[in-house]
Amino acid sequence: MVDISRGSALGASGASELFQLLRDGAPRTRASLAQTTGLARSTVAARVDELMRLGLVTPVADAASTGGRPPSQFALNPSARIVLAADLGASHATLAVTDLEGSVLAQHGEPKDIADGPEAVLGWMVGAAEDLMAGIGRDRSDLAAIGIGVPGPVEHDSGRPVNPPIMPGWDRFDVPGWVQQHLEVPVLVDNDVNIMALGERALAWPQVEHLVFVKVATGIGSGIISGGLLQRGAQGIAGDLGHVRVARGADVPCHCGNRGCLEALASGPAIARALREQGVDARTGSDVVELVKRGDLDAIQAVRQAGRDIGEVLTACVSLVNPSVIAIGGSMARAGEHLIAGVREVVYTRSMPLATEHLAIVQSAAAENAAVLGAAMLAIHHALSPEGIVALASR
Repeated sequence: MVDISRGSALGASGASELFQLLRDGAPRTRASLAQTTGLARSTVAARVDELMRLGLVTPVADAASTGGRPPSQFALNPSARIVLAADLGASHATLAVTDLEGSVLAQHGEPKDIADGPEAVLGWMVGAAEDLMAGIGRDRSDLAAIGIGVPGPVEHDSGRPVNPPIMPGWDRFDVPGWVQQHLEVPVLVDNDVNIMALGERALAWPQVEHLVFVKVATGIGSGIISGGLLQRGAQGIAGDLGHVRVARGADVPCHCGNRGCLEALASGPAIARALREQGVDARTGSDVVELVKRGDLDAIQAVRQAGRDIGEVLTACVSLVNPSVIAIGGSMARAGEHLIAGVREVVYTRSMPLATEHLAIVQSAAAENAAVLGAAMLAIHHALSPEGIVALASR
């Protein structure tokens, strides 16, 4: 039996705790809620009425009757509020407005240089968000929370980027505080790879408790979900695979100041550099992907070797985290199975058989939408938490 009678987040009613049982969208009757919680039916009825007043819960089709009047069922009303999701990349930004289940209601993306600085980029975000909401007939009064992903380390508790290497002017900038001067709702900020892990899980693996999302692009990083929870680590840099040393690249310098980093061997720019040394015209990671799609053997071999290098680092991760799923995303994942084949070749060969018996190594299902979907989930999880329901009620 679930104890939700204590610590009421909406005063004495405890409606916010009851809501935690309804937020999965599954219809329930007052009787089933009373049985699950151990509360009196009259208490449950009062709390359901309060949630209906807030618009968060709505009646759904009646349950089967066992005699007499069919019992009414209630479930989450996903259209009660909206959230704003922002994926702020190094050179491109994507915004989406979603409902409380993460269904996209409106979306917009355009080139945007993160190096323009926080006020310029966030100012654009606020203006574009207003336009998106107006386009679907909603406004800031409907907004429950905002989730933002940025391409650098983030101090999760404060939402401030910390020493981000490709975000000049953003170090320690109070992102939530600045945004809340314009949109007065909770603002959640996290590293882009962390939110990509949330997005991938929400879309393709909702029942999986242990998942690692690996982004291979200009840099390499990972988001780790263990026990169903995103793992950020003590300083918010858990999953920073890009600067783990790989023996094959012992003499290759990395922009971090060390040598032999995975990122210096297997990122998009690193693969392009290796191909240029072989006389192949490849300037960027996108050039590499196009060469692979055209069947260039040198590019295919280089991408496969990058996969092996990534697999060498992931072998240690498999032993430490024991995931059920490793999803490969980022711009270089567009090279398709060649990159993943290299990862599988090493991980399945070098890991303990028990660790890989049910391990799936797959291409990201969410693909380019992983980050914006994850930003939405970040906002939704907060908005529908007991504390979030209190904020909605007080507003």
